[in-house]
Amino acid sequence: MQTNRNKIFLRGRLAEPPALSHTNHGVDYFMLPLAVRRLSGAEDTLHVIAARNQLAGLSLEPEAPLAVQGEVRTFNNRSGVGRRLVVSVFARELGQEEGEDANHLELSGTLCKPPALRSTPLGRTICDMILAINRKYGRADYLPCIAWGSLAYHCGTMEVGGHLALEGRLQSRIYTKEIDGQPQERTAFEVSIMSLADGDT
Repeated sequence: MQTNRNKIFLRGRLAEPPALSHTNHGVDYFMLPLAVRRLSGAEDTLHVIAARNQLAGLSLEPEAPLAVQGEVRTFNNRSGVGRRLVVSVFARELGQEEGEDANHLELSGTLCKPPALRSTPLGRTICDMILAINRKYGRADYLPCIAWGSLAYHCGTMEVGGHLALEGRLQSRIYTKEIDGQPQERTAFEVSIMSLADGDT
């Protein structure tokens, strides 16, 4: 029997002070923008959600180091026009040990849409997928994933309902979208697949 897995470890620096995200069952949750540097030198700014009590005793000024263990969560924001997928990291543990930036994600779940194989203008092969990962109590997270090169070709042969287990990183990508004739800058979040687990290669 295939099991779902959703585990992420991040280490970086706070980009901004925490801001109240929402309240659920009387508990205040805060959003912490976390800047994590890639090996290339580029930075991803990822949204970490943590309960108020998890922040006690931490330095929360911009540029303060922060390490996070948790899982990736998604929901559809219907407050604006259309549906917009919101991707964040739900923190299980927070710490402030110094160290190199880190972004390591382990996922396993089920493909819920046909993989889309395409090429970039520079000729690189990409495969876009949506991976459904079940939580307890009947809920699920739907994570956009992207594979490159030979991994993209392999993922492109998979079918809806197929099981996929992977290791990768959560990354942010800025793009421009035209709204009412005006260009607006948006940020998309996606899983960049680095390798497939045994049984999926």
